[in-house]
Amino acid sequence: MKKSLVLAMAMALGISATAFAANPFSDVPAGHWAYASVAKLAAAGVVDGYPDGTFKGDNLMTRYEMAQIVAKAYAKGGIGSDDKLMAEFADELDNLGVRVAKLEKKSDNIKIAGQARFGYKDGEAYLEGYKTKFHSAELRTRLYLSGAINDDWSYGAMLQNTQELNTNAQESPTDFRRAFVTGNVGGATVTAGRQAFTIGQGYVADLTGDALKVDFGNKLKTTLFAGRFDSVVYKDANYWTNNNDRATLYGAVVNYPFSDKLYTELAFYAQEEKGDLGEQQVFTAGLGYTFDKNVSVYGEYQKADKSLYELGAGDTAADFGDDGWAATVSYKGADAGEKGSWGAYATYYDQSAAVMLDSVSEIEDHFVNRGQGLKGYEVGVGYTLQKNIVANLSYFDVENKDVSQYKGDVKMLWSTVTFSF
Repeated sequence: MKKSLVLAMAMALGISATAFAANPFSDVPAGHWAYASVAKLAAAGVVDGYPDGTFKGDNLMTRYEMAQIVAKAYAKGGIGSDDKLMAEFADELDNLGVRVAKLEKKSDNIKIAGQARFGYKDGEAYLEGYKTKFHSAELRTRLYLSGAINDDWSYGAMLQNTQELNTNAQESPTDFRRAFVTGNVGGATVTAGRQAFTIGQGYVADLTGDALKVDFGNKLKTTLFAGRFDSVVYKDANYWTNNNDRATLYGAVVNYPFSDKLYTELAFYAQEEKGDLGEQQVFTAGLGYTFDKNVSVYGEYQKADKSLYELGAGDTAADFGDDGWAATVSYKGADAGEKGSWGAYATYYDQSAAVMLDSVSEIEDHFVNRGQGLKGYEVGVGYTLQKNIVANLSYFDVENKDVSQYKGDVKMLWSTVTFSF
């Protein structure tokens, strides 16, 4: 049973929602044809997403899952006791062993999901004519927890442990990487606590840290945020990272769909000043288009108010830029719930370090980093081997954009197998 059937129920159920909060699911973009229906059902508490913040709208549903949705809609007054839907799923409701009223309460219990990802990176880096090969293997385990507080508020958390498999490093700790509450306040969705979110495609900021985020608006979707992020850290005068000093970052993002295929995203970021470093501001303008249900493209231009040279890094102003752009083309996607499904993507980067507060690109970890800029491409493909087992393979070929006394590039192959449970 397709989830699209559930979306068609949005109007039929008569669930009232005079002001929709922002859609809570990261994989339902504002330009999607079902955006309003998904937002309506989610705001009414009839449908829930997965603990990782996705809706997975193309997944098949069991009749038991559908029965639970019918029961929740009934409990909220969305359908009558003599409705045909109640009769259609009567057997499933009986087999669930609870009355409809109790089913609504049971669905609010804490939910647990998990993910284990095996990854291997192999590559070579060139620095001023010298070649260095590198490789790494790791196991990253995540445990997601979510639970309802009341009709308007819920709690979410994520425990994470990462083991480096090819080193003699000590056992890494298991940390609460996320722990937050989220709820509706006056038509807006407020999320407070330790959280993670990506703006656009994450070219400028793929954020993780302690923050307050507010999402509001229906067609014109707006996000406001402020916090201290692990993923964005202050630099010293030479722009080296101080990993123990998280930066304070705030900003605003506006997303507007011109149609069900074309949308735009505008953003502003500001990293607060500290010591000798002044405040750094970044402005972005992005445009996305979906050609059909399989092919989509997103491009973004970024502009900083200061180059790194103006912030005290480097030897000459010519070494550092203050703008950049990046674009991604994607085809289909590997759905963890559908064996044999697959997808591919290609991304090109041409970004000065000034606009890379914390890029989503994995290549950052290997020499070419946000202190040196990024120019090059990555391509990747994903394939669902079996239900809830997805393999991904990506290739990177990038070089420094802001170089100062350094010049280098990196080629890397990154393979992963992810098990979801």
